[in-house]
Amino acid sequence: MKFAAIADWAESGDFPIEFMCRELGVSRSGYYAWRDRAPSQRERADHGLTAIITQVYERLRGNPGVRRVHAELITLGHRVSPKRVWRLMKAAGLQGRHPKPWKRTTIVGDAPVPALDLIGRDFTAEAPNQRWCGDITYVKTWDGWAYVATVIDLHSRAVVGWAIAEHMRTELVTAALDMALARREPPAGVIFHSDRGSQYTSTIFAEYCAKNGIRRSLGRTGICFDNAVSESFFATYKKELVHTRPWPTVKHLTKETFDWIETY
Repeated sequence: MKFAAIADWAESGDFPIEFMCRELGVSRSGYYAWRDRAPSQRERADHGLTAIITQVYERLRGNPGVRRVHAELITLGHRVSPKRVWRLMKAAGLQGRHPKPWKRTTIVGDAPVPALDLIGRDFTAEAPNQRWCGDITYVKTWDGWAYVATVIDLHSRAVVGWAIAEHMRTELVTAALDMALARREPPAGVIFHSDRGSQYTSTIFAEYCAKNGIRRSLGRTGICFDNAVSESFFATYKKELVHTRPWPTVKHLTKETFDWIETY
């Protein structure tokens, strides 16, 4: 580090090399040996990998942390450890966005319509349109609170339906499911898993699912891990989009959410 600092100051002409070596307690011969030494193979490899990491970071809009960058490098064919990715990102000043504190939005209904947990924390599916999950989150705009509902296919983790409104009534979640049904046209018996929020336990929602051939599945009350895929998606949505800027209107939020989900 001392040699690197001396090289920077020497290049800008701030101080004489002999003076800097003396003040920093290093030898001139050591400095010149360091300066003339060719970069090692490891250093050259780190330099090239840092350039790729920077490209990945910029392409993902400055959002990804170490795990997502590491996963992206693996898909690009680079065999590299997460620890090395962390070291290079830290050296390059690249850091992923972090979520803000969580706020409860689930409101348990007074008389929930019974439904079993058909998922049991097994968030996989052998084929598309077999098992879906969903949830609701909130976003504060200058006009007031907005609420976002999603439908995620557990086979690919793709968002197949979503809706935004200024209320948390059952119509919000059915609007998201309307989009999913229109896009995917699933066979009768597709499972839709959610928490026990009042929207998902209402009689209106039960009737909607029966009419559209959807099998309802409910996690346990107060156990966020029972709907972990939906929770994880919203954590990413919040830290990569919602918490990066103010939201003047629900219309503005809807436009940017469309871009984030559908094109990014």
